[in-house]
Parts: sequence; structure tokens; C-alpha cells
Amino acid sequence: MKRILILTAALALSALAQTPPANPAPAQPTAQRAPIPETPNSRKAREVLDRMIQALGGDAYLTFQDMEQVGRTYRFYRGVPVGTGARYWRFWKWPDKDRIELTKQRDVIYVRNGDTGWEITYKGTRLEDPHDLAEYLRIRHYSLEQVIRRWLREPGVALFYEGAGITEQKPVEKVTIMNAQNEAATLHIHANSFLPVKKIYSLRDPKTREINEEAEVYDNWRPLQGIQTAHSYTRFYNGEMAGQRFIESVKYNVGLPDSMFTATVTYDPTKKTSR
Repeated sequence: MKRILILTAALALSALAQTPPANPAPAQPTAQRAPIPETPNSRKAREVLDRMIQALGGDAYLTFQDMEQVGRTYRFYRGVPVGTGARYWRFWKWPDKDRIELTKQRDVIYVRNGDTGWEITYKGTRLEDPHDLAEYLRIRHYSLEQVIRRWLREPGVALFYEGAGITEQKPVEKVTIMNAQNEAATLHIHANSFLPVKKIYSLRDPKTREINEEAEVYDNWRPLQGIQTAHSYTRFYNGEMAGQRFIESVKYNVGLPDSMFTATVTYDPTKKTSR
């Protein structure tokens, strides 16, 4: 039972998503959209985004290369907590390397490098379950870092100012960013601090053809090494809470080696193991 709860918590950290079928990883672009003519609306959107980037730390936010993070993660199913959560250690390197270690012994590990993922336990190392990896890749593709640091620099990006409103009891300005592949994410940005409050994106399930909405809420921002860091992160799936993460400590630009983000399959399903 303990092992099930630990692995459940691992998925909460890596995907923080519920159990409906995952969408496949986004396809690579085959062509770039022609440059979008600037309008008063897009200029307003750009102005709000520029202020947000400066609030996040400006160049320090746009250029940090890696991060160590320690905290606790929780998973929810249809708004109800699952298990008691798990302590985690996360090591992240731009743009596509991620390592998550779970349990007090740090003996349940998930490693992602590019489009490949591994699961490491006392049984050995195996390739990550394709469903779980697809969820992780989708969420990474729409992550705040990818949207701000990659999408905004791509040719053919379109910006739309969606107006002012109230989100999480906070005054916000809403901006939608659409890349050349017509993938869109809407940021709700605090009208005073210009820090992100919420990010929303919608995807069509390839099996059911239904539209699913995924959202992330950021809170408890603190400056660390010149970079604003949200210490509270909550994920929603179709309006229901799917997971939470609370960060205890963060370090940036620690010089993580690439060797932390690779693994070799050693698990033999025919071999008996004991702890």
C-alpha cells in the first residue's frame, strides 16, 4: 500500500493531472506562420507581458539554466486528496531535463530527458509508462517556462489582450499567447505586481474529441537570486483540483551535470527481487 501511495505522489509531481486519457506530446511544426501584423490590441498584450517578465526577474528569469528544488507534493482526484503526499527533491535543467526523487530515502526516481523518461526503483530502471510520460510532456510543453522563454521568441507568435478581470480574488489582466502551431495559453497577470496568477489552456482529447481545460494557479511569490519564485502551485483539470506542490527551498544556476538526467534500463520483469 505504501508503494502505491509513493508512486501516486510521483505522478502528482511530474504531471499533477487526473486520470483521464492524456493527449499525445505536441507535434513538431511543419511550417511557420507568417509574421502577425501588430495592432493596438497586440501592443497592449506585449506591454503587459514585458512588465510580467520584468517582475519575474527580467534577464535573470529568462536566462537561468538549472534549478534545485525541495518541497512536498499532493495529488487530488475529483477534488479529494489521495494519500498523504510525498516529500520530493527536484533537479531541472533548461530546456528539457528533469529529475524527481521521492520518499525520505529518495529511492523512487523519475528522470526525463527530451522525450524519454525512466522510472528507477529498488527493482531497477525501466522506461516510464507511455501514458504517464505523455502527460508529463504535454504539461511541460505548456509550462510557464516554455511559454515565456520559448513561445514568445518563436516566429509567428500571436498576442491577444483579453482585458481585465478578477482571478483568485485578485485583479488581473489577461493575455493569450498563440504559437505558430495554433496552440494557445492564457495568462492571468496580477494588475499591480504583474506576477502570474493563473495559466489556462485547452486541448481536445484525441479519443473522446471533448475539450479539456487545464489550469495552474501560482501563489506565495518570493524573490530568490533575483528571480521571483512561486512557492505554492495548484493544478486544475476541468475545474477540479488535481494536485498541489509546496516548495520549501530553491537554488538557481547550481551547475547540474547532464549525467543526472540519463539512465540505463536494468529492470528484468522475469527476475525476482527482494527488499
